Amino acid sequence: MSVLVIGGDQISQIKTMLQELGAKTINHWDARKKSSAPKKKVPQNTDCIVMLTSFLNHNTMLKYKNEAKKRNIPFVCTKRSVSCVYDEYVKIMGIKDCNQCYANCKGGNND
Repeated sequence: MSVLVIGGDQISQIKTMLQELGAKTINHWDARKKSSAPKKKVPQNTDCIVMLTSFLNHNTMLKYKNEAKKRNIPFVCTKRSVSCVYDEYVKIMGIKDCNQCYANCKGGNND
């Protein structure tokens, strides 16, 4: 699974959590510059877009939300905290329990 994270500066904890939930590839755009983010194209192999709403302008969020909708890509919109990202990601991606995670995280069954 490939995840595109838009927003935030340091997302190492979020990357770790997404990897524990099965993400193999995580692309990150900090989207700090107003001019650069809206010009980027979502990579073709993206399976989910995670939008970290802190410090993003409304037009950037709207552009990528609409692109996700057109391409039928799950879109997670949340604050930048790891717990908020986890809660929304699990809800949007339909992960009901730890056995549906793809990695051997601390909460899963490691048999």
